[in-house]
Amino acid sequence: MRTLRELRAALRAHGFPGDLEQFEEKMDTTDLDDLTAARRITQHLRHRVVLRLDPVGSAAVGRSTEDTTAELRRKLAEVAAGSAR
Repeated sequence: MRTLRELRAALRAHGFPGDLEQFEEKMDTTDLDDLTAARRITQHLRHRVVLRLDPVGSAAVGRSTEDTTAELRRKLAEVAAGSAR
């Protein structure tokens, strides 16, 4: 995805629901002379497509809050146990 056309096609085919609409709305309200803002929008949505296509990234996005919280608690407990030694 190196062009806006390619990004639009990728969002249409592989984006999360609403991504293409979000992209169009944000670009419609962004001053195109503000290259930093336009770049931020395109990078954010491009990253979402990359995550969706990456099996590891897609699995991470699909994890439940409870699962993520439990993993963080386990890791913090391991760090605390290691510090106590």
